[in-house]
Amino acid sequence: MSSPKTDTIQPSPGDVAKAIEILKNGGVIAMPTDTVYCLAAGLEYPEAIGRIFDIKGRATTKALPLLVADAIQMWQVAELDSLAEILIRRFMPGGLTLILPKKSIVPDVVTGGRSSVAVRIPGHTLALYIIKAVGMPLTGTSANLSGLGSVCEASDVRTQLGDRVDMVLDGGRCPGGVESTIVDLTTPKPTIVRQGAIPKAELETYYP
Repeated sequence: MSSPKTDTIQPSPGDVAKAIEILKNGGVIAMPTDTVYCLAAGLEYPEAIGRIFDIKGRATTKALPLLVADAIQMWQVAELDSLAEILIRRFMPGGLTLILPKKSIVPDVVTGGRSSVAVRIPGHTLALYIIKAVGMPLTGTSANLSGLGSVCEASDVRTQLGDRVDMVLDGGRCPGGVESTIVDLTTPKPTIVRQGAIPKAELETYYP
């Protein structure tokens, strides 16, 4: 399992506490991860999740990925087979997102009505701390307007989204700068949906 990367800039404890409180009360924040800045809302707040589509200008038929703190939370939202467990142990926390059969706890607003959900464990100390403190999985879609590129700086989030979110938590530049690789494990054989932080060749060494 990969280790979370050390953040280069730490926000103040007060700002972190404010971000956690907003999420616990059904708000939406932008926060850094190991890849890019994301829009986070708590899984138990469908209305907040619905706001994310408005914030991004994103079609509600498109699914949103989830960020979880550990394998236990991943088990809460998705069905894991042996290959999923292998990939989780090898590449998470880190820049790999897995599409897996969802469990009933995941509302349809997250998945666009699909029976699957995209999940990852971010390799970012601050993001993991916030997920654990909020006590539930968070959405992890990129904090940008739909159709524009994802961003790695809080200032760029503000430029694109302005005051549409309840808070932009500035944790410095995201260390990865590239979105996660997405692998669909609900297909007859694993399918790379998006090339990203984890190279295809490295992933395919673990496929049966």
